[in-house]
Amino acid sequence: MKDGLTIRPATAADAGLIIGFIVALAEYEKLSHEAKATEADIVRDLFSANPKVFCEIAEWQGKPVGFALWFYTYSTFQGRHGIWLEDLYVDPSLRGQGIGKQLLVDLARRCVAEDLGRFEWWVLDWNEPSINFYKSQGGVMQDEWTKVRVDGDALAKLGAV
Repeated sequence: MKDGLTIRPATAADAGLIIGFIVALAEYEKLSHEAKATEADIVRDLFSANPKVFCEIAEWQGKPVGFALWFYTYSTFQGRHGIWLEDLYVDPSLRGQGIGKQLLVDLARRCVAEDLGRFEWWVLDWNEPSINFYKSQGGVMQDEWTKVRVDGDALAKLGAV
């Protein structure tokens, strides 16, 4: 790994740090109004006996500077699991140091080691720096797909018994 850079699995003691990264990412993406997760949510979902979501912390010279939060997916077409990268964030003052790339590399290595079929994530269509970065890493934009979401009152109505 690049001198001064370490990628490590998050621990329950990192819950506050993870929330801080989530808030910073939400601000960057102009989505602060959607960031409602709490430290308790992070501890419950990432560090329970059977977690369904995982997190890697990037440290630059021993200081936490970024994270990748991810979970396993499944492709019925491939008949194999994959990884969905929910969030990737690097402190703006340290972008360009290879930290984001190393977070991607580590997850790609996990995909290869576990014989997974896909590594996927969303990127906002206005975020040109990230789009260009992802393309430079071999990412292919999937413009033919449209995201669908049901939440809030619509979710309650759809799930009403």
